[in-house]
Amino acid sequence: MANDLSCSRVDYDSGMAKKLVIKVTAGADAPERCSQAFTVAAVAVASGVDVSLWLTGESAWFALPGRAAEFELPHAAPLPDLLDSILAGGTLTLCTQCAARREITEKDVIEGVRIAGAQVFVQEALGDETQALVY
Repeated sequence: MANDLSCSRVDYDSGMAKKLVIKVTAGADAPERCSQAFTVAAVAVASGVDVSLWLTGESAWFALPGRAAEFELPHAAPLPDLLDSILAGGTLTLCTQCAARREITEKDVIEGVRIAGAQVFVQEALGDETQALVY
């Protein structure tokens, strides 16, 4: 019997929304990994996908005004542009513990960034029709 892939196609074609939860752990310490996470998130937002990008580890600094502008990677989209796209159509979250370790508070972050912890991440990542990625 031949493989019948029509179930996956039907689900995709039916317009069933999928959510993409991305956790980025890298910042300027691993620029390619960091840029890839932001690029995938921005492309997904532009494609109409419900996106939640989580800033953890060294990427936590990008929740602060002006920090994305300091990031440089040849042949990559400018991080401020990607960040703006994600903020315009998705959710951007700074990890509670990562913020605390860097003494970042809600009054410090870019407008639209929320601070939340592991419970919220797990809830989002385990949602129906959700794909989670970690960079």
